[in-house]
Amino acid sequence: MAERGRVAESSAVRPKLRPGVRKTLIVAAVWAVVWGFLLVAAAHNGFFDLKVYYGAMDYWVNRGGDIYDYLTPGTPYGFTYPPFAAALMTPMSLIGWNTAIVISVSMNVVAMAAILTWLLGPVFKRQGWSYWYAMGIAMALAAAFEPIRETVNFGQVNILVLFLVVADVLLLVRGGHKLGGIGIGLATAIKLTPGVFIVYLLITRRWRAAAVSAATATAATWLAATFAPDASRVFWTDAVWNTDRVGSPTFVSNQALTGLVGRIFNPDPMKPLWLLLVLITLAVWYWRARRAIRHRDEVAGLALTGLVGCMVSPITWIHHLVWTVPAIVILFDYATDRTLDPRRRRNFMIAFGFSFALLCSRTPWAFHAKFDGLGLIGSNAYILLMIGLLFGLPIREPADTGADQRAAGEPGEAGGPNVEDVPDLVEIDRKVTEAFHAQERPRRPLVGA
Repeated sequence: MAERGRVAESSAVRPKLRPGVRKTLIVAAVWAVVWGFLLVAAAHNGFFDLKVYYGAMDYWVNRGGDIYDYLTPGTPYGFTYPPFAAALMTPMSLIGWNTAIVISVSMNVVAMAAILTWLLGPVFKRQGWSYWYAMGIAMALAAAFEPIRETVNFGQVNILVLFLVVADVLLLVRGGHKLGGIGIGLATAIKLTPGVFIVYLLITRRWRAAAVSAATATAATWLAATFAPDASRVFWTDAVWNTDRVGSPTFVSNQALTGLVGRIFNPDPMKPLWLLLVLITLAVWYWRARRAIRHRDEVAGLALTGLVGCMVSPITWIHHLVWTVPAIVILFDYATDRTLDPRRRRNFMIAFGFSFALLCSRTPWAFHAKFDGLGLIGSNAYILLMIGLLFGLPIREPADTGADQRAAGEPGEAGGPNVEDVPDLVEIDRKVTEAFHAQERPRRPLVGA
């Protein structure tokens, strides 16, 4: 009995871990699990795309060759980006290969941290989570996310392009800044496909931002033409139209609508069906993006446009699917929003968990060249998920939408009273009281009566 008492006493006074220590251990445990997952499941791509950029810059700048004639030794792959991207990459010709790897990884990590801060910051604040703790876990989960880890492992520029667009849309366009659109323009000059965001600005009637985007893309392209006129001529007259330079559209890594149609009707893809699906996709996007902006949900508009850009592009490799990150964040946002009905939160958590797990799983690779039966679903898993998100991604309608619209003076909304139009009730009460007391006081007789 005495022994049991001493055990109980020692247990009762055992100190608990301080919150900071406990959070540090949790973050470390999450990173350990993710690191183990990466060792087992992640592909090791050897910075292949960075090798293409590096070799192309050396061939172009140091050896005087035509950048669009360059092919990585032993492969059919060469440089496919516009001349403006090539101009930005020319410093690569002055550094060593290992230095290029360090710079590429560092830029991707910093850009991803900024993107997650902008997208998840409101969630952290609402939940009361400390920034370092929440970001430590978020960055670990991002490392497990296949499009992100593939971008880093390939040495690709997708995260950097996403950074430009997210920064522009959430910090400049949403705030009505006069430079809103500049990031989208630069991203479009680097990799063309972000040009869908210029269309997004047009259909949501942000005319100035759309004009800034178009002008920026045009100016950057013109500057590249003055810097490298021969490369610009080759790109815009030949390389940009030569889709064979990037690979077969039926390859399982292509998760665009072209890949879906190509794998269904392999080896004879039906282009009319693809065009029909593209038109339907653009129509759904137009309807949903317009609704998102009417409800002032810029993150939903950003997410929907990122999805549609991946879907309608001629080629969308799996590492291009970093554009799904805003959509996944929206599902997590709803899943953790305590103002929603518990059943809805549970459904959103299931949707988030399924979408995130699928996009970490490398599922399409398990069905490489197996495009019948279950393989038809598995090989197209990511494009099918994007179709579902395009239709089902929630759009938040703030409780004060009406008040915001009245304050903004939008057409069709009755304007509320201005502050200066509201009567000063205290002053009215004072005047009425004085008048009442004046009636009660006895009147003095008139002088000389």
